[in-house]
Amino acid sequence: MGKVTKRDLNQNTAAVLRRVTETDDIVVTEHGKPKWRISVYRQGENVLTRLEREGQYTPPAENPTPWPSQPGGPRYSEAVVEAVIEEIRGDH
Repeated sequence: MGKVTKRDLNQNTAAVLRRVTETDDIVVTEHGKPKWRISVYRQGENVLTRLEREGQYTPPAENPTPWPSQPGGPRYSEAVVEAVIEEIRGDH
């Protein structure tokens, strides 16, 4: 992504617009801070498509992993839990 100042854009508009391509936008700065973005017009492009093109968004998978039928994870007995708690308390 290229950068130009507001003054450069004002004085060299045609040259700045030639730098705008399908893959490279131009950021226009004012007093050193980014203020505007110039990009190629894409008819019908929505915000999510633009963010995906810029690498800022990844669409969800078409076939997501199904949820497990039963929540998994280890099961601990009450005695094991108490032993872990006692061990934690003993370290302080």
